[in-house]
Amino acid sequence: MPDLFLELRDDEAAAGITPAPQPLPEADALALLQTAEFAASKLIPWGSNYSFAVALETAEGREQLAIYKPRGGEAPLYDFPDGSLYRRECAAYVFSRRLGWDLVPPTVVRDGPHGVGSVQLYVEPRPDDGEGTRFWGSCRPEIERLVLFDHLVNNADRKIGHCLRDPAGKVWGIDHGLTFHRHPKLRTVLWQYVGARIAPDLLADLRRLRRRPEELVRELAPYLDRSEIDALLGRVDRFVEAGAYPNLNPRRNVPYGWW
Repeated sequence: MPDLFLELRDDEAAAGITPAPQPLPEADALALLQTAEFAASKLIPWGSNYSFAVALETAEGREQLAIYKPRGGEAPLYDFPDGSLYRRECAAYVFSRRLGWDLVPPTVVRDGPHGVGSVQLYVEPRPDDGEGTRFWGSCRPEIERLVLFDHLVNNADRKIGHCLRDPAGKVWGIDHGLTFHRHPKLRTVLWQYVGARIAPDLLADLRRLRRRPEELVRELAPYLDRSEIDALLGRVDRFVEAGAYPNLNPRRNVPYGWW
């Protein structure tokens, strides 16, 4: 799946391109995603589910690009409950925020042109500099954070196209519809930490999270079944106890269309 480069255009302007708005603080971004009007929508022409690049516009005239994934566009799966993927997108954002890791762009659940779905702030990818393979195969704190996140949310579809860096170099993870299953489902392209010890600061974040589980349960309740939340907390406990990443199976733990 190629990187998605979007831009806002003024159809009446001869030159055409409207400068991208400055990044919003998180609270403002969430408010915009929840309340702004859908000004335009275009189907993204790849993926097994329907996703739309949308332009949002506030009453004050601010424009923002976002990715809208309606429940009605989800293809049925044999192993995930029907109509639940959009909620998992939002649960991934909530969990990342609760950990303080800031890995998932701000995401909300709301009604859109094709019904209820997830709406996620669009993150512009960094242009390909030919170093992508080397970067994503390296051992860096921001990549380890993403690896551990995937283990915890039980990500069944971490392709390289779901990893991106923005123009400032910040690492983001996107496309989290296949997450939080009760049973082991991990499939990922990021294998460099197999069997390695987990960084102490990440373990400290997990211990802090586990000291007040009721807050996480309350925040995830609108998006996941209680059994899925309990399975998540169980994974957190196992990683804290083990202090290391598990071995993976190359026949089982690699996503389809992996690179």
